Amino acid sequence: MLVDHHCHLDFPQLVADREGILARAKAAGVGVMVTISTRIRQLPTLLDICAAHDNIYCSVGTHPHNADEERGIPADEIVRLAQHPKVVAIGEAGLDYYYKKSSPEAQAEGFRQHIEAARRTGLPLEIHTRDADDDTLAILEDEHAKGAFPAILHCYTGGPRLAARAVELGLYVSFTGVVTFKKSDALRDIAREVPLDRLLVETDAPYLAPEPFRGKTNEPSYVAHTAATLAEVKGVSREEMAKATTDNFFRLFGKVKRPERRDDAAA
Repeated sequence: MLVDHHCHLDFPQLVADREGILARAKAAGVGVMVTISTRIRQLPTLLDICAAHDNIYCSVGTHPHNADEERGIPADEIVRLAQHPKVVAIGEAGLDYYYKKSSPEAQAEGFRQHIEAARRTGLPLEIHTRDADDDTLAILEDEHAKGAFPAILHCYTGGPRLAARAVELGLYVSFTGVVTFKKSDALRDIAREVPLDRLLVETDAPYLAPEPFRGKTNEPSYVAHTAATLAEVKGVSREEMAKATTDNFFRLFGKVKRPERRDDAAA
């Protein structure tokens, strides 16, 4: 079984053919999906999706692009919303200096509030970081000194230093279809150094479809292609990679019930 711990099933590109997308995910062996929050105030939409499918869960959080829009939402509110049985993660939150759609100050404030929520709930924080390695690491170091918290560097495209230090701090590192791209040799080198027990795979659908689907709408079934590339990078079989990343997911996402058999994953 494979798991797609980071996709966006509420995004318009995936809404029209959601049932077809879920059927293809089942056929590809994807047993569990987590649809990720980008705005706390839109959590009800995600919960509606989760309610209709036993194997779909969600997170609660504010994407750094929306940090100014949802500035001031305290950790207490995130913790309260995370009590819902289908909410199994915090975020995505973090720093994005590539698009700069929100101020760095609002992004940092939100990031720290989400870290506090992850620390208090024990739910993993889905961290979005782009072109912000130094500031991301500074916040992680500072917050870790206050107390450990579970977290994932999602859709990793940063440098080797951030990935290595994050692993030392107890975080996981997750890769998308970007790791399959022909010019991603440096990223594959980083993935090679991440311990197998700290690796995760995801799609970030509808974005970043892996080869051979690059440029098309991504969907959870395509996580199998990312896992296959990581298996080659790590020198293990595809079955070993699937088992490792799935075991890692259930160890980290302790609130998610593990299907007893592959067939049980169907909703």
